[in-house]
Amino acid sequence: MYLCVNFMVESEDKLSEMRFSALLERLATGESPGREGWRLLLTALSGEQDCRLRRCASEVARRNFGNGIYIRGLIEISSCCRNDCYYCGLRRSNRQASRYRLTADEILDCCREGDRLGFGTFVLQGGEDNAQSDEWLADVVRAIRSEFPERAITLSVGERSEEAYRKFRRAGADRYLLRHETRNAEHYARLHPSAMRLDRRLHCLEVLKRLGFQTGAGMMVGTPWQTVDCLLDDIAFLEELEPEMIGMGPFIPAAHTPLARYSSGSVALTLRLVALMRLRFPGALIPATTALATLDPAGRKAAVLAGANVVMPNLSPLAVRGKYSIYDSKAYTGSEAAESLGLLQRELESIGYTIVYGRGDALSSERRQTDRILI
Repeated sequence: MYLCVNFMVESEDKLSEMRFSALLERLATGESPGREGWRLLLTALSGEQDCRLRRCASEVARRNFGNGIYIRGLIEISSCCRNDCYYCGLRRSNRQASRYRLTADEILDCCREGDRLGFGTFVLQGGEDNAQSDEWLADVVRAIRSEFPERAITLSVGERSEEAYRKFRRAGADRYLLRHETRNAEHYARLHPSAMRLDRRLHCLEVLKRLGFQTGAGMMVGTPWQTVDCLLDDIAFLEELEPEMIGMGPFIPAAHTPLARYSSGSVALTLRLVALMRLRFPGALIPATTALATLDPAGRKAAVLAGANVVMPNLSPLAVRGKYSIYDSKAYTGSEAAESLGLLQRELESIGYTIVYGRGDALSSERRQTDRILI
């Protein structure tokens, strides 16, 4: 609600075609359009300019990655979390949440199924669960690396110490996803309890980059109290961090949380951000998130057509998929499921894309291309 009001107020003056082309030109040459340029791209596009933006982003993605979409096997290893984020259905204070944690053997069984299906990357995602210690998780990573030496291993288990991240890296983890959620300190404080600190989250991301992880950051779109300036702060942070992965999904409220009564974020704005980040970071891995597919059945296809190049089908045991409820009505069946790759392939083929089963690493600056295709 708040974001829509701000955007409606600021988008009354539309961007001229000359200025729009100039901003695209800057992005095409690898330059940032600057804070005010980003503001215009976020708030002042006409419908036709928005369509053109997505087409340009799609072309950049195809130039760098072809028509292939990388798949990741998502394994949700625990629904227990020590944190109490106001927006998350897994928050510690939610007594209605269904709790579980997978054993090491169950995680390895999921990887074996993923290997059988052809996945090149396993993603272990979970709450910040004290019972799944740093040592335990490092042992799990080590076991996966030993059995599947050619597969990429991605972790998404929240804020840990630098020593923990070192252990994970030494054990064989390749990538780490840690959304910063929002770079604006005041906004962060309204979404989290005082025990959680933005500076710690940002420090963790800096450490992950320094340790050589392919690092993923990103933000929720349309959270309560988010303004245009909040998103501009997010973009500035991404430009500073230069992550290999950028995850952006619309906010979806979760029952039994302090933010349950608020409206979901905008699918259209999320897609615009996907396109803009593709142009700014042409070699990045950008997922078509489950949150988009949850709010809009065509959301995943729309994200691919806006420059996304990753999807993450669910490899978790069927018995627990419905329990990992970070927000309401989370999609985890049909083409969201790892065992339904045929459905996903047909969905992608309908828009001219196909599944790619390799590791799917981000591209280095030497390999990515823009080639002034935007003009």
